[in-house]
Amino acid sequence: MVRDLGSFPRPVLAALAAAERLLTRRSGAGVVLADPEDLGGSERSVVARARLARNPFSLPRTIVVKHYLGEPDPDRPDPFHYEVASCQLFTALPADSRPSPVLIAHDPQARLLVLEDLGRSSTLADKLFGPDPDAARRNMLSWARALGRMQAATAGREGDFGALLRRLGERAWRDPVAEDARVALAKGPALLARELGVDASSAAVLEAHETARLLGGTRYRAFSPSDTCPDNNLVTSRGVRFVDFEWGCFRDVALDAAYFRVPFPGCEASFALPAGLADTMLDAWRDEVAAVWPDLDDHRVLERRLLHAQLLWVWLTTWWLLPRIRERDRPIGPDATRSPRISSALGHYWRQMARAAETGGLPATAELGDAVADALAKRFPDAPGTLPVYPAFRSVA
Repeated sequence: MVRDLGSFPRPVLAALAAAERLLTRRSGAGVVLADPEDLGGSERSVVARARLARNPFSLPRTIVVKHYLGEPDPDRPDPFHYEVASCQLFTALPADSRPSPVLIAHDPQARLLVLEDLGRSSTLADKLFGPDPDAARRNMLSWARALGRMQAATAGREGDFGALLRRLGERAWRDPVAEDARVALAKGPALLARELGVDASSAAVLEAHETARLLGGTRYRAFSPSDTCPDNNLVTSRGVRFVDFEWGCFRDVALDAAYFRVPFPGCEASFALPAGLADTMLDAWRDEVAAVWPDLDDHRVLERRLLHAQLLWVWLTTWWLLPRIRERDRPIGPDATRSPRISSALGHYWRQMARAAETGGLPATAELGDAVADALAKRFPDAPGTLPVYPAFRSVA
């Protein structure tokens, strides 16, 4: 049984008790956990760290347990299955290519994962909201390299991922944002007209619809955690590592690389980057993927794909966020100190899109981007006129 319980919430204790039973069955020897530490989780799951007080020699000294709460929605893919399949895929990779904790054990009936403990690491968000701009910059570059390394290591492994999901009972798998993206492209123009009085020209709509090609079966597909917000990236001694694969999928690599241009789109902590950092991150990422996709080393090929990915994210985040400010402009997330106002974020996305479209040969999008940004500024005149950079960079911005 779990020792040194203290006053821990019942769901945490239940998760650790289930982990003891699973590890005991797996190792063939009694396992006792102690010194539990609640690591948070979400509405869907609890995450905890524990020390192995009674530890068969094959197990590490500490572990992390993730326990999914409740039953899955029968009409939707089960995020537990996606997380297990993702971790199994990564655990099979060589250690120097592995972007995540090793999966030690899992129990489909208990909806439980036991994972390698990466230590008491800070997150990328901690660095971006911390006082050290050099540390924030280093870790953003480490994140970009880790993203490229993960994509290079998983290129061509989509069939393996599908087989792992089928073994867990999933009959089909897809990018979880693809459906929303297609809806955003179809209904986004009407939303802009209704909410902001901005009419997207037929040419701008046509340019937007060209981006849907990224949602199909391109030859640049690799694994994506799908949710790579700063809180889901751990800063470790081995570089940035990804956690939380509830919506892991395979998709075009440009969709994740575009996070450099639309910083963490839709995430609560979506602030601006200082000048030049996005380009430096792109170089770090490209160094990792060029061996797999040499043509992405061609500036013209890569820039066109990134331009389309950036435009797709701008339409998608507009579809997600704009309806939320019908009544009142508010931060993207619940913590106003770590989240920008929605109008400021969307205004930044569209203004940056306009500048990229001007040089990228999408004139109708350039015109639309400025019109949307101007309309947001006019409707919410009390909001910051520009999106602030992350706090770590403000002293040097």
